[in-house]
Amino acid sequence: MSTPNCLTQIRSSYGQFSEKEKKIADYMLEHPQDIIHSSITEVADRLQVADATVFRFCKRLGYKGFQAFKIALASDVVEPLQDIHETIAQDDSSIQIAQKVFQSNISTLEDTRHVLDEKNFQLVVEALLAARRIEFFGNGGSGIVAMDAHHKFIRTGKPSIAYTDTHFQLMSASQLTADDVAVFISHSGTNKDLLQVMNVAKEAGCVTISLTDYAKSALSERADLSLHTVSIETEFRSESLSSRIAQLSVIDALYVNVMMKRHEQSKASLQRMRSAISEKKY
Repeated sequence: MSTPNCLTQIRSSYGQFSEKEKKIADYMLEHPQDIIHSSITEVADRLQVADATVFRFCKRLGYKGFQAFKIALASDVVEPLQDIHETIAQDDSSIQIAQKVFQSNISTLEDTRHVLDEKNFQLVVEALLAARRIEFFGNGGSGIVAMDAHHKFIRTGKPSIAYTDTHFQLMSASQLTADDVAVFISHSGTNKDLLQVMNVAKEAGCVTISLTDYAKSALSERADLSLHTVSIETEFRSESLSSRIAQLSVIDALYVNVMMKRHEQSKASLQRMRSAISEKKY
């Protein structure tokens, strides 16, 4: 599994930064070459912050310090990332707009693929395989992803369900057991209703899994296991809209893994489903 590049890490966590951290992040995103050829003091002077502030920012991203961050960044910038989040212009043709939307989606998927943590992903797959029952929770746009997850996982032969109404979510979460898994899907990871449902699920003793855009979000930090997506906001598409593409793909990857590991059970389950929905003559 690829290691996430520095710029992708900054983008994926941007919404959780303080104003001072965003100032450092903006400079790093806009001037990666300058960072590579500068000392921590030079960067701090340009941004009018303390050396320690820049150092702590690099530590927050998971690096031992500024020097370690620079080394990682240098290897990323050897092959500069093409800026494919082009701004849609007023005079763009219909096909140009379509191409930019497609390109933005491609970038979202590529960035998410890079930040997928191999160990966590494997642990999530194992938890899903061991689950007696799998429940998916999400609200708004993420609720659509939860419904899609249920639509996929019902094919595995494992009992699964998705709820998008908070009252149903709370009632169902209260009935979960230590043998079950609850998957919480949220772009921001800060939805108050979903956090309340997670608290109920954790009290019930089930395994909790989060799928969010932000590693430092409340939902991610409370979950037993966390997976993350990456999306960038553009003029006409919010991050939450773009992240849905990545969320669907992560769910799809989990579903295929479960289906492959349960090969014989999956085949039998699919056959029963196809038989049930096919037209029969009586």
